[in-house]
Amino acid sequence: MNQKPSNAFVAASWATLLTGITAYLIGLWNADMLLNEKGYYFAILMFGLFSAISLQKSVRDQLEGIPVTNIYYGLSWFSTILAIVLLTVGLWNADLLLSEKGFYGMSFLLSLFAAIAVQKNTRDSLSREMPSKQEGELYY
Repeated sequence: MNQKPSNAFVAASWATLLTGITAYLIGLWNADMLLNEKGYYFAILMFGLFSAISLQKSVRDQLEGIPVTNIYYGLSWFSTILAIVLLTVGLWNADLLLSEKGFYGMSFLLSLFAAIAVQKNTRDSLSREMPSKQEGELYY
């Protein structure tokens, strides 16, 4: 069953992604941190978003029978877990209030989840518009 996602779900996914990223970035902007610390947390957000999207794509490719190398599949899982671990370690050692640490953790995870949902919606929408896959063809 390959249905196109509803417009409401697509809009909710995009709104959630923008809310998570915006909240995280506003928190960084207002944080009393050195610029290199802010850069660390920003880089982890970007790394995490890319990793989550890559993981969603590789898992979906495997489910649809599109070849995915084991090394790429493993690296997708590893990088997603690594982004979460790096954020956790950074927050654990940060001189922040517990409420601030929770805020960064929740907005980060919200952003990752929403990025996966947006990627899924994009792929589902495109797969409904594309002709059926011929033997040996790859869709990106």
